[in-house]
Parts: sequence; C-alpha cells; structure tokens
Amino acid sequence: MASHVHSDGSSPSLPESTSIPERWTPRLVFSLASIVLLLEMLAVSYMMISTALPAISVHYQTTQGAWLLTSFLLLGAVASPLLGKLADMYGKRKVLLFAVAGAAVGSFISAIAPSYAVLILGRSLTGLLVPCLFLSYSLIRDVFPPKTVALAVSIATSGMGLIAIPAPFLTGWLIDNHGFRSIFWFFVIGLVLLGVMIFASTSESAVRLRSSLDLIGAVLLGSGIAGILIGVSFGPTWGWKNGSTLAYLIGGVALLAAWVASARAIREPLIDLRYFGKRSVMLTAVGAGFCYGASGVFTILLPMMVMTPAVLGLGYGFGVTAEGFAIFQAPLGGMVVVGGLIVGFLVGRNIRPRLLMIIGMILMAVGFTLTATIHDNKPLLIIFAGIFGVGMGMGYASIPNLLIEAVPPQLQATTASMVAVFQSIFPAVLPVIAFTVLNSHIAMAMEGAVFYTDEGMRIAFLIGAAAAVLGAIAAVFLPRNIVQIGAEDGAAQETSLLPAH
Repeated sequence: MASHVHSDGSSPSLPESTSIPERWTPRLVFSLASIVLLLEMLAVSYMMISTALPAISVHYQTTQGAWLLTSFLLLGAVASPLLGKLADMYGKRKVLLFAVAGAAVGSFISAIAPSYAVLILGRSLTGLLVPCLFLSYSLIRDVFPPKTVALAVSIATSGMGLIAIPAPFLTGWLIDNHGFRSIFWFFVIGLVLLGVMIFASTSESAVRLRSSLDLIGAVLLGSGIAGILIGVSFGPTWGWKNGSTLAYLIGGVALLAAWVASARAIREPLIDLRYFGKRSVMLTAVGAGFCYGASGVFTILLPMMVMTPAVLGLGYGFGVTAEGFAIFQAPLGGMVVVGGLIVGFLVGRNIRPRLLMIIGMILMAVGFTLTATIHDNKPLLIIFAGIFGVGMGMGYASIPNLLIEAVPPQLQATTASMVAVFQSIFPAVLPVIAFTVLNSHIAMAMEGAVFYTDEGMRIAFLIGAAAAVLGAIAAVFLPRNIVQIGAEDGAAQETSLLPAH
C-alpha cells in the first residue's frame, strides 16, 4: 500500500481509537455477515422484481414494466459518483447507512403505491442499493484486518448464498400467497434489520479525503448518465430515430462532455480524471461493465428460455413455473458463491486478481456458448448455468480486489463509484442489444406473450458470450503488476489524501 505523507514530510497515522484489529473477532464476523446479507438483497432484487413483473403489470394496467429496472439503475448510477465522493470526505459507514435508509424508504413507498407512477418513484429510491456495493467493500478495506480483506471483499461481492439460493423459492411463495406487494415489504423489513445490524457491528472508517464537493460536476455527470440510460432503455420502444430518443442520447453525451471539460478545469472535481484515466482503473471499469452486463443478459434470458412451454416446439423451453425455475436459479446462485470464495482464497495467497478476472470472464463465455448450443436438456442446462455462475462469482469478486490494488484508501469510494456507473450502464445497454436481435426473430405471439425462434435465442446468448470475451480482453490488457496510484504519482499529489484526525 502506498505511503502517505504530510507536506512537512511526516507520516500520518490512524487514531488509536480506530485501530484495525489484527485478526478476526466475533464482531467482525457479524459485520461481514451483515454486509453480505445487504449485498445479497441487492442481487436478488433484480430476480424478485422480474418475477413479480407480470402481476405488477396486470394490477396497474401498464405496458411500461421496463421502468422498474431502468428507474432502479438510473438513480443508482446517478447517485454513485456523488455518494462516493461524500463517503471519502465524511465517512463510508455514514453514507452506507444513509443509502440503506433511503432504499428502505423507497421499498416502503413501492409497497403502498396507489399508482404505477408512485411505484416507480419508490423503485427509483431503492436504487440507492447500487452504491452500497462499492461503499461496502471500500469500508471493509478500511476497517477489517489487512490479511482478511481479500477474502472478506470476495465474500461480500459474491455472497454466501444465504438469500440468493433460497430466493427463487421464497419469491414464488410470497407472490403466490401474498401478492406482489409482499416483495416490497420483504425489502422494507430486511433493509431496516440490516441497517441496524451494520450500525451495531461495523466501525466507521478513519480515512478521509480533504476536498470540496463539486456540485456542478455532480449535476452534469448525473444528468448525462440519466440521459443516456433513458435513451438506451426506451430506444427500442420509442424508435431509435424518434426525436425523444435522439434528444436524450445526444443531450446525455453533451452533458458528459461538459462534465469532462469541467473536471479538467477545476481544482477539486467530483472525479479526478487523472486517477480514473489510469489504465489499471479504466480497464477495471470496462471489465466490470462487461462482467455485470453479461450477467444481466444471462439472468434475463435463462428464465425466458426454460419457462417457455415445451408444447410450442420451438427447440427450447420446459414450461416451468416461476417457482419451478428455482431448480435452475439456486445452483447458479450457489456457484456464484463458490467463484467468489475461490478468488478470496487465491488472492489471499498472492494470486493476482487480474488472472482470476480473465478466468472468470472466460468461464462466463463458455457458459453462454454451451447454453446457446445445447438448450433442450434440463440437467445440461443446470450444469451450464453452474459453469456460468462460477465465472460470474470470480468476476464479481475480482473487481474490488483489482481496485484495492490500484487505488489508495482515500480515493477508494470515489473511484469505485465511477466503476459502479459502468456496472449500471452496461447491464442496461447489453440486454437492449440482445432484445433488438430477439425482436427480429419472433416465432409467435399468444395472449400478449411473445415467443422467439431457436435461432434468435441462440444469437442472443452468443451476444452475451461476446460481451464476456470483451471483458476478458479488458482484463488481459490490465498491467501485470498494478502499481497503486499514490505510489506512482508521488507524494506531491497526496498531501490532500490524509487520514482523519
């Protein structure tokens, strides 16, 4: 880890009251379990909402179900850079608890929503779960014993399966017996309990970034991201040549260009492009985007494939119910955990996360390709999903470990927040590309449901495979020996990066 010095040449030290223990303690185990459960809530929220979407659409008589995902990703992507900077300035634990509280309020609004517009408002606020991912592993880096950090962040980002594995069964039971609103009440109760658990068990980081808040940059960056996400998400519905689509896309790009100009002009920007422009950080962000984007494509396509009625004779589909899909989802979730544990143990034994990221992305590509080739056999599909899950877990767990190698603690949340933007935009864009192909391969439509040809489904999975390969290529071009930003830029740039006293 890079050394940090005062302008007079002396080295700062952390306050004794916040010294990091040298080994695992019961409180640290409880803290990690609380963080893991929180991040598993984020992971299963996509699956639970997609499963409840048919019931929600019928209840509110809407065809705009895509907003449930778009609004969640939108606010998460827009809020991440601002919350990342605030976390580095004022404390990662404070900002994490704020995000959890905001997500709980959003879930409560969704649970009681009298209209679809109010439901979308609540779902947007629940998007504050998105920055919880990088806030959590940034906090772990600061307050956990150094020798346990690699394993802890790997477990946190890939989970332990405590919610992810039983979630498909729980989702079916909740919706079948208590209606779609029970999903949102589940999140309200869970987030409140987890917020209390984190508050009680997890220490605040003593690390601070001495900086001012760039509000103009926050507005420009957030608005630019919002414009692009809205344009991409609704381009297929509105039409890519539609005036609204073009206005959002062009406006978003223009605002991002204005943000880049602003960030280069002012002394303390929201995101210092000198740091984010480093090859180790930029390629990690690109790889993370492809990893999360490919995961989004697989988790959307797999239930579509296996829940299609076999009697249609399309060459795929077993006609399973939402609850029956659990036999595919649970093994996938379990193998994600395995992949994360592999990374945690190997990084702790000095295996570079770059190599593990490459392996993980290749396994995801293999899972995609096998599924695209053979998808009329249940046991084989479950095995292919397991292969994909191992790669997904390895990819998820490698990302924070790569950032920990590349970025000093004081810049961790700020830099990781921009990686989170990539992790939000790519999962919004790649499914749009896949569905653009699928919609040109429609086999039939029955009672409002659209079914795709076997060829269309095959190409859609191969698009996911290509995304995974691109993620592996990004990882290949990462520096073999990543030098932490502070160490290569010298002490002159680090005088403002001091632990709080």
